[in-house]
Amino acid sequence: MPKLNDTIARVTDRIRTRSRPTREAYLKQMKRAATDGPQRSHISCGNLAHAAAACGPADKKKLAKGSAPNIGIVTSYNDMLSAHQPLGAYPEIIKAALDETGATAQIAGGVPAMCDGVTQGQPGMDLSLFSRDVIAMSTAVSLSHNVFDGAIMLGVCDKIVPGMFIGAARFGHLPVMFLPAGPMPSGLPNSEKARVRQLYAEGKAGRDALLQAESDSYHSPGTCTFYGTANSNQMLMEIMGLHLPGSAFINPGTSLRHAVVEETARRTAAITALSEEYIPFCDVVDERAIVNAVIGLHATGGSTNHTIHLIAMARAAGIIVDWSDFDALSKVTPLLTRVYPNGSADVNHFHAAGGLGFVIRELVSAGLLHGDVMTAMGAGLEAYTQDPVLSGEALSWHPPAEKSGDEAVLRPVSEPFSPTGGLVLLDGNLGRAVIKVSAVAEDRRIIEAPAIVFRSQQDLMDRFRAGELNKDFIAIVPFQGPKANGMPELHKLTPPLGVLQDKGFKVALVTDGRMSGASGKVPAAIHLTPEALDGGGIGRIRDGDIVRLDTDKGTLQVHVDDLEFNGRQPVERDVDADRWGVGRELFAGMRAQVCGAEAGAMAFAMSEYEVDSDG
Repeated sequence: MPKLNDTIARVTDRIRTRSRPTREAYLKQMKRAATDGPQRSHISCGNLAHAAAACGPADKKKLAKGSAPNIGIVTSYNDMLSAHQPLGAYPEIIKAALDETGATAQIAGGVPAMCDGVTQGQPGMDLSLFSRDVIAMSTAVSLSHNVFDGAIMLGVCDKIVPGMFIGAARFGHLPVMFLPAGPMPSGLPNSEKARVRQLYAEGKAGRDALLQAESDSYHSPGTCTFYGTANSNQMLMEIMGLHLPGSAFINPGTSLRHAVVEETARRTAAITALSEEYIPFCDVVDERAIVNAVIGLHATGGSTNHTIHLIAMARAAGIIVDWSDFDALSKVTPLLTRVYPNGSADVNHFHAAGGLGFVIRELVSAGLLHGDVMTAMGAGLEAYTQDPVLSGEALSWHPPAEKSGDEAVLRPVSEPFSPTGGLVLLDGNLGRAVIKVSAVAEDRRIIEAPAIVFRSQQDLMDRFRAGELNKDFIAIVPFQGPKANGMPELHKLTPPLGVLQDKGFKVALVTDGRMSGASGKVPAAIHLTPEALDGGGIGRIRDGDIVRLDTDKGTLQVHVDDLEFNGRQPVERDVDADRWGVGRELFAGMRAQVCGAEAGAMAFAMSEYEVDSDG
């Protein structure tokens, strides 16, 4: 195996050292939860009768005997959202495949699955981030019946997979595999969709044209095809070894996808404590796997949302990661892909060009991944460098092509699109933020301009339409953090800022909110922490203050005398209006106890589950 890159080894070691108390406590909890046999052998006859009451006679006998695995299915199925609609058929496929092996499966429970595409710019977006923690709790409730020997997570999109992962981590003594639906076939090219959005923002295209472009882009069952958070989720699950190899980007409704669903079921049953090859979740997800996930994010230009989600996911397994780790790993990870918004191709083109098998092989061979990790397929990442192939009804794996099928989309480590990853940590007198630069032009990566403070993203859009923003400026949008309003994505800002940038103006965004997995060509310093409502400097910026965003030096500064700046009173902002309606009032407790973005913006009391009373 190639020698591991020195920086990657060093970052892994510091994460391991930093995490030792919480990781040891977590593993102790998982060891205590593990048993020598199926969980249902330790419950009463009345408990077991309730658990099996709805099963057919054959499954009741299997469950009573207790010698074969029972797999719990946690699903995000609903038939409104395209990414989740295909999941409705999966439980029966899973059950049929397991029946042939003598095992059983039950739908343990469901989790909510909201779509940021539906709620962008709407009040419901304020629930988006917190839905991740609700999903985590729903996953835990689903598995809490304690009658399962393994679990399969049916989930896809932005908050769903991270939430399921966090919940599954609390049952880390069980083997857990993730199973997505796959992306919808390619529709309207992403570049054309972006063009129509900008024309609409300028008033040069009507709503009918915009709706037609959006409908042509999002047109059938399956995940959206751009490389946002949903598809970044699938990359993460694969590179961490929690998928069947090569399953991330297979389209739904195909024979190959059907075969992958069946084989995922069989593999989950094969690695329970009842088998000779026991591979629990807690053995797969360790410090090395988390580092591999961060590297995969950088190498593919993945979603900025994972600078929050991946931190929260790691903490659920007792592993403490921060943005300095992301930044250090970004500096040594080459960018190997160009997928929208970091290019014009979509994930179907990426998959056809070689996909994740190609990326993982390239990174392992260059010493840029921990190749010696444990995965759901066994020791090492070798299996994840292979592509699934269907010959008749038989599923097998073959090595990917030696060369990329399209070097405009996918390149080897020897000829990357960039020698470094797509993420930069910004630090300065405003706090800490992250910025995705993989799609930002070189001449836009340092912006110094007067600040304009906006009350909301709607305020910016209104002033844009009024023609007030045709100048150089840095847009400051405070009070968008998790404590203020749940940290919504401010995705609607992309078209107007993109128009102004195309006109030649120097523009950038600074916010304590999120942007999107689709962060693109406009420089955006996001997730700024501390947030305005928590005393962060972004709440003391005034119109006309000179702000400098410098991705080369990794700094974010307001050029105001420290004494004057620190003595300013924060801007007063009434956030109550963003806390009522569409159920937002039910999340007051989460807003009150949520931690900062760099700690994962989690609404759980960390000390209560990171370290137990004996730890």
